Amino acid sequence: METKVKLFLAAIALAAAIPASALGDELTCISTTFNLLSPNDKVCVTAFEDPKVSGVTCHISQARAGGWGQPLGLNEDPSNFSVACRQTGPITVDLSTLGDKDEAFTEKTSIFFKATRIYRLVDRKHNALVYLAISSKLINGSPANAISSVPIIPWSEK
Repeated sequence: METKVKLFLAAIALAAAIPASALGDELTCISTTFNLLSPNDKVCVTAFEDPKVSGVTCHISQARAGGWGQPLGLNEDPSNFSVACRQTGPITVDLSTLGDKDEAFTEKTSIFFKATRIYRLVDRKHNALVYLAISSKLINGSPANAISSVPIIPWSEK
């Protein structure tokens, strides 16, 4: 019994030690099911600004499993999410300074190895940034994914 408790505590310590690439601001969560004696299942919306490209903000919605594991961070959330990225200010980045594929955001979705990652891809031909969200957990051979594009256009302050 002591070994299981030690393994459990080690897993929590390991999970807490892994940082995210970028931290988002949780806007709100909406309950999707009602559980009488435990926290509800919900969908949460988080906003984050691209750490390398000022003027781009992304919003990601993610399903979160309810139950008693939720307040302790022990649940494995489903791989259901959506991402929308938009230009919210002037974009002054030189595309040649960006890599073809960089991780812009990561959020853990289970205590162990599953996470939602958002990569920034550069579409130089169309002068755009493409944000690809994927789950690190494979589902039937392919990860869950979502995509959003941000054309780089002049920004006027009105």
